[in-house]
Amino acid sequence: MGLWEKYVVPPLISCACSTKPIMKQRAKIVPKARGKVLEIGCGSGTNFDYYAHNAIETLYALEPSGGMIKRARKAAAELGWGNRIDFIEAGAEAVPLDDASVDTVVITFVLCTIPDWEGALKEARRVLKPDGQVLFSEHGLAPDEGVAKWQRRIEPVWKPLAGGCHLTRDTGEMLKAAGFAVDEMDTMYLPNTPKIAGFCSWGSARAA
Repeated sequence: MGLWEKYVVPPLISCACSTKPIMKQRAKIVPKARGKVLEIGCGSGTNFDYYAHNAIETLYALEPSGGMIKRARKAAAELGWGNRIDFIEAGAEAVPLDDASVDTVVITFVLCTIPDWEGALKEARRVLKPDGQVLFSEHGLAPDEGVAKWQRRIEPVWKPLAGGCHLTRDTGEMLKAAGFAVDEMDTMYLPNTPKIAGFCSWGSARAA
């Protein structure tokens, strides 16, 4: 890991993923989580304040970056229910949890950066109970060709500067390809956000 990835990317991503428009998106999704919850890519704990903590039995906060885990632990220490957060320093492609062991999988603004997103979603499906749900909010490929064209042009430069973030991934199609049925999904361009990075989709899905 280079100096940029170790010292610059964690605070940069934390800042970018906690802008007001993105925080509003998190608030639409995270409070719906129930039971035993797996959050894929908890980052610095940005979602923690949005959980309906009385509905959470255990929150498995999965995050591969040690720098992010350190920030997330600090955020958890300031919560009244932080003792129910179990930190797992691992990648989403190999989740150390049993099959059909979680009620909710929360995925917010992380699918864009996971190198093996197919493996990550396969793992999410594996650990999810048959009646469980995936709650997601992600940015990705815009439906307007003019915007999408610029996303494709900029992505090769964008990725190394933004921690591997892809601009052209299609969340709905990715979930379907991984064996999920999307129950509901809304989309919009986030306000006060460049369109190349601001097309957002959010909703819920279940194992098909």
